[in-house]
Amino acid sequence: MDKLLSLIEKNPRLTDKEIAVSLGISEEEATKQIRMYEENGVIKGYRAMIDKDKADTQSVTALIEIKVQPKFAHGFDDIANRISQFEEVESVYLMSGGFDLCCMVSDKSFQEVAMFVANRLSPLDGVVSTATHFILKTYKEQGVLFTDIPKDDRGNISF
Repeated sequence: MDKLLSLIEKNPRLTDKEIAVSLGISEEEATKQIRMYEENGVIKGYRAMIDKDKADTQSVTALIEIKVQPKFAHGFDDIANRISQFEEVESVYLMSGGFDLCCMVSDKSFQEVAMFVANRLSPLDGVVSTATHFILKTYKEQGVLFTDIPKDDRGNISF
Protein backbone atom coordinates (compact mmCIF):
# COMPACT_ATOMS: atom_id res chain seq x y z
CA MET A 1 0.00 0.00 0.00
CA ASP A 2 1.38 3.42 -0.80
CA LYS A 3 2.21 5.93 1.91
CA LEU A 4 -0.71 8.25 1.11
CA LEU A 5 -3.26 5.44 1.54
CA SER A 6 -1.55 4.32 4.73
CA LEU A 7 -1.81 7.84 6.20
CA ILE A 8 -5.49 8.17 5.31
CA GLU A 9 -6.28 4.71 6.65
CA LYS A 10 -4.66 5.51 10.00
CA ASN A 11 -6.22 8.98 10.29
CA PRO A 12 -8.89 9.99 7.76
CA ARG A 13 -9.21 13.40 9.45
CA LEU A 14 -5.83 14.56 8.16
CA THR A 15 -6.13 17.56 5.86
CA ASP A 16 -4.71 17.44 2.36
CA LYS A 17 -2.08 19.93 3.54
CA GLU A 18 -1.02 17.68 6.46
CA ILE A 19 -0.81 14.70 4.10
CA ALA A 20 1.28 16.71 1.64
CA VAL A 21 3.73 17.77 4.36
CA SER A 22 4.06 14.17 5.59
CA LEU A 23 4.78 12.94 2.08
CA GLY A 24 6.95 15.85 0.95
CA ILE A 25 4.66 16.75 -1.95
CA SER A 26 2.51 19.77 -2.78
CA GLU A 27 -0.99 20.10 -1.36
CA GLU A 28 -2.35 20.11 -4.93
CA GLU A 29 -0.63 16.78 -5.67
CA ALA A 30 -2.05 15.26 -2.50
CA THR A 31 -5.57 16.51 -3.31
CA LYS A 32 -5.32 15.21 -6.88
CA GLN A 33 -4.11 11.77 -5.76
CA ILE A 34 -6.85 11.47 -3.09
CA ARG A 35 -9.57 12.44 -5.60
CA MET A 36 -8.22 9.91 -8.09
CA TYR A 37 -8.32 7.15 -5.44
CA GLU A 38 -11.90 8.12 -4.55
CA GLU A 39 -13.04 8.20 -8.20
CA ASN A 40 -11.37 4.85 -8.97
CA GLY A 41 -12.93 3.20 -5.93
CA VAL A 42 -9.65 2.56 -4.13
CA ILE A 43 -10.91 4.70 -1.25
CA LYS A 44 -14.39 3.39 -0.49
CA GLY A 45 -15.30 5.84 2.27
CA TYR A 46 -14.37 7.38 5.59
CA ARG A 47 -15.72 6.28 8.98
CA ALA A 48 -15.41 7.17 12.61
CA MET A 49 -14.72 4.31 15.01
CA ILE A 50 -17.20 4.52 17.88
CA ASP A 51 -16.68 2.83 21.25
CA LYS A 52 -20.21 1.48 21.70
CA ASP A 53 -19.67 0.78 25.42
CA LYS A 54 -18.71 4.39 26.12
CA ALA A 55 -21.52 5.66 23.88
CA ASP A 56 -23.90 3.53 26.02
CA THR A 57 -25.70 1.94 23.09
CA GLN A 58 -28.10 -0.92 23.71
CA SER A 59 -27.29 -2.74 20.48
CA VAL A 60 -25.17 -5.77 19.67
CA THR A 61 -22.77 -6.84 16.95
CA ALA A 62 -23.04 -10.36 15.58
CA LEU A 63 -20.58 -12.36 13.53
CA ILE A 64 -22.55 -14.87 11.47
CA GLU A 65 -20.73 -17.78 9.83
CA ILE A 66 -22.51 -19.17 6.78
CA LYS A 67 -22.03 -22.51 5.04
CA VAL A 68 -23.32 -22.35 1.46
CA GLN A 69 -23.77 -24.50 -1.61
CA PRO A 70 -21.98 -22.48 -4.33
CA LYS A 71 -23.63 -22.15 -7.74
CA PHE A 72 -21.96 -23.64 -10.81
CA ALA A 73 -19.99 -20.99 -12.76
CA HIS A 74 -20.65 -18.37 -10.05
CA GLY A 75 -18.81 -19.90 -7.09
CA PHE A 76 -19.49 -18.02 -3.88
CA ASP A 77 -19.95 -14.61 -5.52
CA ASP A 78 -23.66 -14.97 -6.27
CA ILE A 79 -24.74 -15.81 -2.72
CA ALA A 80 -22.23 -13.37 -1.20
CA ASN A 81 -23.63 -10.55 -3.33
CA ARG A 82 -27.21 -11.44 -2.35
CA ILE A 83 -26.27 -11.42 1.35
CA SER A 84 -24.48 -8.08 0.85
CA GLN A 85 -27.76 -6.52 -0.32
CA PHE A 86 -29.47 -6.95 3.08
CA GLU A 87 -29.56 -3.59 4.89
CA GLU A 88 -28.76 -5.34 8.18
CA VAL A 89 -25.44 -6.64 6.85
CA GLU A 90 -22.42 -4.42 7.48
CA SER A 91 -19.69 -6.68 6.02
CA VAL A 92 -19.41 -9.96 4.11
CA TYR A 93 -16.22 -12.01 3.78
CA LEU A 94 -15.24 -15.21 1.96
CA MET A 95 -13.22 -17.31 4.39
CA SER A 96 -11.46 -20.61 4.78
CA GLY A 97 -12.27 -23.23 7.41
CA GLY A 98 -15.52 -24.86 8.42
CA PHE A 99 -17.73 -22.11 6.98
CA ASP A 100 -17.59 -20.40 3.60
CA LEU A 101 -18.81 -16.87 4.30
CA CYS A 102 -18.95 -14.60 7.30
CA CYS A 103 -21.10 -11.52 7.74
CA MET A 104 -21.28 -8.83 10.40
CA VAL A 105 -24.54 -7.35 11.63
CA SER A 106 -24.24 -4.32 13.92
CA ASP A 107 -26.43 -1.89 15.82
CA LYS A 108 -29.32 -4.31 16.23
CA SER A 109 -30.93 -5.95 19.26
CA PHE A 110 -30.46 -9.66 20.00
CA GLN A 111 -34.04 -10.21 18.81
CA GLU A 112 -33.46 -8.33 15.54
CA VAL A 113 -30.34 -10.39 14.79
CA ALA A 114 -32.17 -13.62 15.59
CA MET A 115 -35.09 -12.68 13.34
CA PHE A 116 -32.73 -11.64 10.53
CA VAL A 117 -30.95 -15.01 10.64
CA ALA A 118 -34.17 -17.04 10.98
CA ASN A 119 -36.37 -15.17 8.50
CA ARG A 120 -34.05 -13.68 5.90
CA LEU A 121 -30.58 -15.29 5.88
CA SER A 122 -31.17 -18.99 6.58
CA PRO A 123 -34.01 -19.39 4.03
CA LEU A 124 -31.86 -18.04 1.17
CA ASP A 125 -31.38 -20.51 -1.66
CA GLY A 126 -27.87 -21.88 -1.29
CA VAL A 127 -27.50 -21.33 2.48
CA VAL A 128 -26.83 -24.71 4.12
CA SER A 129 -26.26 -23.62 7.73
CA THR A 130 -25.31 -20.68 9.93
CA ALA A 131 -23.61 -20.11 13.28
CA THR A 132 -24.19 -16.80 15.05
CA HIS A 133 -21.67 -15.36 17.51
CA PHE A 134 -22.34 -12.19 19.50
CA ILE A 135 -19.46 -9.81 20.23
CA LEU A 136 -19.42 -9.35 24.00
CA LYS A 137 -16.61 -6.82 24.30
CA THR A 138 -14.26 -5.06 21.88
CA TYR A 139 -10.63 -4.86 22.95
CA LYS A 140 -9.08 -3.75 19.68
CA GLU A 141 -10.51 -2.95 16.26
CA GLN A 142 -8.62 -2.02 13.11
CA GLY A 143 -5.48 -1.38 15.15
CA VAL A 144 -7.22 0.88 17.69
CA LEU A 145 -7.33 -0.15 21.37
CA PHE A 146 -10.76 0.09 22.95
CA THR A 147 -9.75 -0.76 26.50
CA ASP A 148 -8.13 1.60 28.92
CA ILE A 149 -4.96 0.17 30.41
CA PRO A 150 -5.40 0.20 34.19
CA LYS A 151 -3.17 2.73 35.89
CA ASP A 152 -0.81 1.28 38.48
CA ASP A 153 -1.09 3.71 41.42
CA ARG A 154 0.79 1.57 43.95
CA GLY A 155 3.86 3.75 43.73
CA ASN A 156 7.50 2.74 44.05
CA ILE A 157 8.68 0.68 46.99
CA SER A 158 12.33 0.21 47.83
CA PHE A 159 13.94 -1.81 50.57
